[in-house]
Amino acid sequence: MRWPNFRKMAVSLPLALLAVSVLVGINEVGYSRSRDAVSALTRTHTTRAALDRLMQNTLDAETGLRGYLLTGDERYLEPYQKSITTLNSNLDELRALFVDSPEDLADFAQLSRQIARKMSELDLSLRLRRQNNDDAWKFVLSTDVGKENMDAIRTQASLLIERSAQRTAHSTQDILHSLLLSRVGIAAFAAIVLLAFYMYLHQAITLQAVSEREQEVLARERDRLEGLVRERTASLTELANHLQQVREDERGHLARELHDELGALLTAAKLDVARLKSRVDVQVPEIAERLRHLTETLNSGIALKRRIIEDLRPSSLFNLGLTASLEILTREFAERSGIEVEVNLETVDLPEPVQLTVYRVVQESLTNIGRYAEARKVLVAVHNYPTHVSVQIRDDGNGFDTSTINASSHGLMGMRHRVEAAGGRLTVTSDLGEGTLVAAVLPHA
Repeated sequence: MRWPNFRKMAVSLPLALLAVSVLVGINEVGYSRSRDAVSALTRTHTTRAALDRLMQNTLDAETGLRGYLLTGDERYLEPYQKSITTLNSNLDELRALFVDSPEDLADFAQLSRQIARKMSELDLSLRLRRQNNDDAWKFVLSTDVGKENMDAIRTQASLLIERSAQRTAHSTQDILHSLLLSRVGIAAFAAIVLLAFYMYLHQAITLQAVSEREQEVLARERDRLEGLVRERTASLTELANHLQQVREDERGHLARELHDELGALLTAAKLDVARLKSRVDVQVPEIAERLRHLTETLNSGIALKRRIIEDLRPSSLFNLGLTASLEILTREFAERSGIEVEVNLETVDLPEPVQLTVYRVVQESLTNIGRYAEARKVLVAVHNYPTHVSVQIRDDGNGFDTSTINASSHGLMGMRHRVEAAGGRLTVTSDLGEGTLVAAVLPHA
């Protein structure tokens, strides 16, 4: 990593972490305040609902009792009794809600006393009515005691409700502040994200431009190296072809020298032996044996000379054609090695250099089979197709691992170079114990 990029990262990373920490802190503070405000709102609404139920039950008790006092119907006492029972639970609920607020608890104590007085008044009226003391309960009913008690209850309840409303407004204000704080934090984070995205985009564009320049430099260097490789490959191929041609020319020259000079010497020696036979007494066993041995030696030398010449430059190839020369080559190989050779040769029309390539591939393959394969049977096939000629040499010998072929395998490398120089393709397929197949495909043109 380049130093400027590392320095930018060293500056931007702490800033990004700081921005994230600030945003998380703002959100946590806002969440905490909102949660407290919501809890306060919930408590306020619960308190308001409990006060409303308390007032409703008080009114229901008073209404039910007045209905009973006026009509004497016991059915009016049902809502009265129910309200009396519910009032105690309402008072317990409110006491639990105000236990943490001394101010509310003091007002609630006043409210509880007023409720108790109201209930005492109602209970007194009910007892007087059941005792048939009409003048007494009517007197109680006609006084302002009940109204005063109810006014006092409403006053204390209003105080509690008003204080609860103030808490509601305060909680609502806290929620609004929290929302505003969250909005500010989100806006700040959005601005930071946009800034970071801009910086990232700018850096990405810069890096892309640098990468494109480097790619262009690498592409030019790669093209230069590829051109150099192609040039060197072409030079080496040309050199190899030249050396191959020089080798063949030297072989031809050596073959002609052997044919002319050595052939003349051997022929002269054989003629001299023939003259000696006419001048010496061949009836003498020792002389006859010496002449016979000399004649056989000369014949062996002539045969060796012919075989060396054929190996150096096959005269049969240029005099008889590819098919006949391959038949001679395989027959002589079978006689020398004792390996059965089966041939399947079709007549092909190829230029002389390509015919020589086919001959050398078959010759080299047979040489390798005789040295290493320990084969019992060999198949040599040449097939003519409309666009190409196929040459195959297959044996049933030991085989080898083709992945172990290296640059030191000059025979295979030489065959491959010959075939590729002629525009063809050479493949070698082999497995241990499964024999070997050498296949070459050469185009007609």
